[in-house]
Formats: sequence, C-alpha cells, structure tokens
Amino acid sequence: MKIAISTDGHFVSAHFGRCPSFTILELEGNKLISKSTIDNPGHHPGFLPRFLKEKGVKVIIAGGMGQRAQMLFEESGIETIMGISGKIDEVVKQVMAGTLQGGESLCKPGAGKGYGVEKTACEHPDEDNCEH
Repeated sequence: MKIAISTDGHFVSAHFGRCPSFTILELEGNKLISKSTIDNPGHHPGFLPRFLKEKGVKVIIAGGMGQRAQMLFEESGIETIMGISGKIDEVVKQVMAGTLQGGESLCKPGAGKGYGVEKTACEHPDEDNCEH
C-alpha cells in the first residue's frame, strides 16, 4: 500500500495542497518497503487527488486540507487522515505500528495563503470549496 504524507522539510505540513513535497511510503503489511520524496507538482483544484491516485497512493496524511479536497480524495478512493503534526520519521513509525490517530484538520479556509506552493486560480466562487 502506498501512503503520501504532506511534507515541509522534516515535518508534516499543516497545509496539504501548499506543501513543498510529499513523502511517499510503500508498505507491505507493517513493513516499510520504500520511502521517497517527490516535489509538489502544483496546487490547483482537483489536480493533486488525480496525480497521487496515478502514483498508486491509497492514503494521504496531512495536518489539514479543505473540505473540497477531502471530498475529491474520497471520490478517488483515497483515505485522508488529517490533524497530524510532527516529524515525518515519527509519523512513519506510528503508521508502521498501526498507532497513528487522525483528528480535526489543522488548517482553516484561507489559512494557507502565503505558505509554500501558491494555488492557481480557483474554479469555485466559494473559497471554502477549494483545496488549500
């Protein structure tokens, strides 16, 4: 199973769509097969769920993401785990141990402006419906 973690340096990014990169884990059961980092290819509505699905990702872990992004991941069959913070290596250990517990999204609508990768023009008139 492949898991993508929104990444900012050595930490989980609070803002999914604007994170500089993603840490991609490949697991077999609770065994880590591979761990790599890919740059965030861009942030515009609907793109990242398709991009990560094409990479075989089944779960996304992030500090937070907008409701529209969560809906798009759900439609793509990708589970979202929000409310995660801390060092990537610690989160990886929790994932492998089966102890990672998500919670409420850490980012609120508009909170990511000026952080990381800028979002291109939103297709939706209501900002609450856009990824961020």
